[in-house]
Amino acid sequence: MVYTIVVHLKAKPDTESIEKLTAKLQEASQVYSKDKECLSWFVMQSESEMTDFTIVERYAHESSQKYHLENPYWQTFDKYVLPLLAQPMDLRRFNELDTSKSVKVETDSKLWEDVEKHQTF
Repeated sequence: MVYTIVVHLKAKPDTESIEKLTAKLQEASQVYSKDKECLSWFVMQSESEMTDFTIVERYAHESSQKYHLENPYWQTFDKYVLPLLAQPMDLRRFNELDTSKSVKVETDSKLWEDVEKHQTF
């Protein structure tokens, strides 16, 4: 089961804080994406609010965080990022649902025909 961490960050509203946070998150993604058992490490910035950022970290297992936290780079992250934030990080942990098996809650067969026509394979 894939273990996912989603972190929302809000930068201070000055240009310097936004630019520094952007650069650090880009750097962190390049580093952490290569960690053992890391499936992906994405960073995003809001289209409408330049101070809002989200990190989505996906690991093979919950225990995979061990490799992330043991990376020497981790020691630099909070020290650099926390002073740039307007509020504390909002960190949430998830186990991804298994979507590999077909599940159909909707019973309208016409709906499924229309859906299939809409999709590309």
